[in-house]
Amino acid sequence: MTPQNLRTPGPTPIPDDIVEAMTNPMINHRGPEFDELIKKATKQLKQVFMTKNDLFILTASGTGALEASIVNTLSPGDRVIAATAGAFGDRFVAMAEAYGADVKRMDFEWGGPIDPGAVRKALQDEPDIKAVLVTHNETSTGVTHPVEEIAKIVKGEFDKLLLIDAVSSLGCIPIPVDAWNCDMVGTASQKGFMIPPGLSFISVSERAWEAQQTAKMPRFYFDLTMAKHSLEGGQTPFTPNLSAMYGLSRALDNLLEEGMENVFGRHAAIGRFTRDSVRDLGLELLVADEAYASDTVTAIKIPKGVDNKALLAKMRTEHNVVLAGGQGKMLNDIFRIGHLGAVAKEDITEVMDALAKVLPEVGFIP
Repeated sequence: MTPQNLRTPGPTPIPDDIVEAMTNPMINHRGPEFDELIKKATKQLKQVFMTKNDLFILTASGTGALEASIVNTLSPGDRVIAATAGAFGDRFVAMAEAYGADVKRMDFEWGGPIDPGAVRKALQDEPDIKAVLVTHNETSTGVTHPVEEIAKIVKGEFDKLLLIDAVSSLGCIPIPVDAWNCDMVGTASQKGFMIPPGLSFISVSERAWEAQQTAKMPRFYFDLTMAKHSLEGGQTPFTPNLSAMYGLSRALDNLLEEGMENVFGRHAAIGRFTRDSVRDLGLELLVADEAYASDTVTAIKIPKGVDNKALLAKMRTEHNVVLAGGQGKMLNDIFRIGHLGAVAKEDITEVMDALAKVLPEVGFIP
């Protein structure tokens, strides 16, 4: 199979050296080799998260890490704020509701940012709020929300728990966990970490551990007390994804060798290049305010008269370029270009060259 120019916002392409690392033979996940592997990876992940908090590697998708953040800190009936402006914000809402939280849902316009002032007012109006749930980078719209400002309000002004979905940002866009005082931050392997789906990572503050002592939501697989106890012995509570762990170890070596500031700068540059290139084609970006434009995924409005399915199909079948469609209520309104992880300027140039050929064929008139 010819490798595709995979420009979805996850899974992302896997560099050859990481693929090679994942071919290492199986080992005993209760033995000394795994002890060394997981402790090294955990230490390196803390550098990427910019945290001294506890951090755990789970064999799960990113959704698993977010579910863990909820069930380890909350009880049924707890009043929480969930701010959403996209499909993954909606998922955070749905998870909290599924476990019995009393969710104050705060909806914001898709394609725009969450308003920190509105979050402040909601906290002022309801002193009994236990936690605030926020998505840092909304993959469905290409918006990076102002989490630093939100954190100053949630933590600095009201001292509430702050649970963050950083699945499509962490390792690509700065989110200094300790500096922003985030309590639980979850992300996943198949985005900026450049390995297959199957692992998720979550940091846990001391405040979150305190909440865990009284949290009554049901949990077993995602009980982080077991993860903490197991990690002390160089293990995981349940069988880990060993091949992905090998890949993670190599990926972390690569990221830290490059230097996280350089990684962030690379993503910022490729994000700007992508957005500028889209504008040069005469297309309209969903995110109007550059201050909130994501450096990992760009959402483009479908031009009038263009068949989105035909556009994506021709890009894939005729040019071997795979883009993502819209999600949720924007299913037929946008398409998205992922530019996170292993991506070079040449990859985006190839996307734009293909779009320039395909768009007129599917009805686009500049």
